[in-house]
Amino acid sequence: MTAIVAGHICLDIIPQLPDIGREAFSRAFTPGRLVECGPVALSTGGAVSNVGLALHRLGISTQLMGKIGADLFGQAVRQVVEAHGAGLADGMIVDPTAGTSYTVIINPPQVDRIFLHYAGSNDTFAAADVHDDVVTSARLFHFGYPPLMRRMYLDDGAELAALLQRVRSRRVTTSLDMTFPDPAAPAGRADWRTILRRSLPFVDIFLPSIEEILFMLRRPDYEALHDRYGADLLQGITPDLLSDVAAELLALGARIVGLKLGERGFYLRTAGQAALADAGRAAPADPSAWADRELWAPCFQVTVVGTTGAGDATIAGFLAGLLRGLGPTQALTAAVAVGACNVEAADALSGIRPWDETLRRVAAGWPRRELSLDATGWRHDADQQLWVRER
Repeated sequence: MTAIVAGHICLDIIPQLPDIGREAFSRAFTPGRLVECGPVALSTGGAVSNVGLALHRLGISTQLMGKIGADLFGQAVRQVVEAHGAGLADGMIVDPTAGTSYTVIINPPQVDRIFLHYAGSNDTFAAADVHDDVVTSARLFHFGYPPLMRRMYLDDGAELAALLQRVRSRRVTTSLDMTFPDPAAPAGRADWRTILRRSLPFVDIFLPSIEEILFMLRRPDYEALHDRYGADLLQGITPDLLSDVAAELLALGARIVGLKLGERGFYLRTAGQAALADAGRAAPADPSAWADRELWAPCFQVTVVGTTGAGDATIAGFLAGLLRGLGPTQALTAAVAVGACNVEAADALSGIRPWDETLRRVAAGWPRRELSLDATGWRHDADQQLWVRER
């Protein structure tokens, strides 16, 4: 086994709804009404499913480690996961005292989606649920979505820090991803600066979105950008802001920082050679090639069908590149390539292609989206089709 993907998992329940339009939808979904639906689709969601199954599709030997209940929904999660490959669900943790997390997705045509989410067993996930004998056999341990897992953010992230510290003490490379906390929920009121200060010294690879990390570390900056740009907040992200935020994350202890930028691509900044050489069993094959790099890769051109799991697919592409010994520019290209394949399908996995097929598509001259950086110190590398900051 090469990788373990642990953290948040849930069962997605998606009824097929009729195309009745926005106004009729508002009239239909009122108390006392019966709405006829089509068949229901069941799939798994969350970082464990999205990143873990994407890595599996990319040819990385992977075990999924989410927490489920001893109920019918838990059985459904295992069946969905096992359908992608025998043994993928062997690492699932069963809590007989908690229900399996689920999300009912109300997704009628032409109407914004509504999510009904139950955290369930995700809220009971603790450091003790991850057993040393399982972790020690892996090169990489990726943990995703602690803002949706109550014990991971309570007590200023004590459980999260303890888990990452213990895994890393076994020379296993640690990777951490976030999700956007609900501002009105306890996760949104948690002290994320303190949580990150305690956890990042034990994180080799940190892969949040820029929106998530601004909300957690620089709330005034996030709110100012949100007030000015609204849903187009990414348009206000500048190279200097990315560089400044990434430098802070490196100072907090992370060795490799990747910031997801949606349609604007993927940004990477790395620590020095000594820190990278000490990044566990999945450390870069050539630390000198990765050291002190700052890169920004634009997305590939595609027709977007859906964005579910796009960030997780990007993470899977990046981690697969690192595990296969690629250099930073190639791993970054793999990240945005897998992310682009993802958005060509409505769900989180159908668009993801095998590793070799993805690389052949890139090599065949797959065009990129235009990204112009009018910033001091940055140059465009035409061969690699990305931007590089000179130091």
